[in-house]
Amino acid sequence: MLTLIKNADVYAPQHLGTKDILIGAGKIVAVEDQIDTHPAFSEVIDASGKIVTPGFIDQHVHIIGAGGKYGYASMTPEIMLSELVSCGTTTVVGLLGTDGTARSVKTLYAKAKSLTDEGISAYMYTSYFSIDPVTITSNIQDDMIFIDKVLGCKVAISDERSSYPTARELLKHLREVSVGGMISGKKGILHIHLGRMSSQIDVLLEIVEKYEYPIEHISPTHVARTKELFDQSLKFAALGGMIDITTGASQYIEPYKSVLYALEQGISIDQLTFSSDGNAGLAKLDENKKMIGFRKAPVHLNYEQFRALVKEGNLPIQEAVKVITSNPAKNLALKNKGKIEKGCDADLCFMDQDLQLTDVIANGRQMMSGGKIIVKGNFE
Repeated sequence: MLTLIKNADVYAPQHLGTKDILIGAGKIVAVEDQIDTHPAFSEVIDASGKIVTPGFIDQHVHIIGAGGKYGYASMTPEIMLSELVSCGTTTVVGLLGTDGTARSVKTLYAKAKSLTDEGISAYMYTSYFSIDPVTITSNIQDDMIFIDKVLGCKVAISDERSSYPTARELLKHLREVSVGGMISGKKGILHIHLGRMSSQIDVLLEIVEKYEYPIEHISPTHVARTKELFDQSLKFAALGGMIDITTGASQYIEPYKSVLYALEQGISIDQLTFSSDGNAGLAKLDENKKMIGFRKAPVHLNYEQFRALVKEGNLPIQEAVKVITSNPAKNLALKNKGKIEKGCDADLCFMDQDLQLTDVIANGRQMMSGGKIIVKGNFE
């Protein structure tokens, strides 16, 4: 089945202008100035007046739930497909949080497979906060090699819930993800949760500067949790590292403003990504800051903060959209994601001129049409 998209204003993410896009078998078959209709095309979509970008990538979502720091009843439930599609997320990376006991990496793998079966692309990181890994196989390297969905490993630093890992301990993890990635044809990254302790990212800078470890395998997140942490993280970015700004929680200022500040400090937009930390467990507070319940961290704020970058920060669309498309694709080494070009996966987001999301295509299948979800998860 072939679908022709006509008259789209394409940001690939570079601005290509008005183009026709032909998709088939889940892939982009052609991007041309004009593609004539043909009886073999099963559908023709008129995208006149629409901005079309690559599908959005969220590289940090608690797809099987998280939370639990206020007891069992504070654990969040699994995410549903429509929650991701409704904000343009066509590729997601799931992970565990503090809890590697009641939450299982095997269950995480099953959920990633489930979301893939339901229509989007889903991956995962093995392990959780602790330096003592929890894996599907016997170790991190084997997970990288033998588990198709595993792109890397998670660990926490500068947090009272972490194991206070040393540089040498982290280097052992890095060796396993990078060598495992080398053997399996993946990049392999160590996805690092940052807390708010005064140690910040000292150990990561030590790994890069003292031990000369390749920086592209180190992927810190929650970098804008505090102003001090963000300033130090900009040094990491200046060394060539990719830094991930959380949109759903863990922020000292609106995330789009963190991006603008980084640009003012001379950091390239190509070193910055957004992720939501979606579906994490958060406390619900009243007007007096008293906890009155629990809530899930939102998953839609990557998209909203992209809009804010354009509408409030006056950043060109082709630059702003990189933080949720081509940049996370580069960080994860997903070569067929984050771009609109021949041979790439047919993941597309359609927006009107006000950047309101109207349509979503994931792996060549239309999931949202006219602002309405048309494909839902099996249990929705």
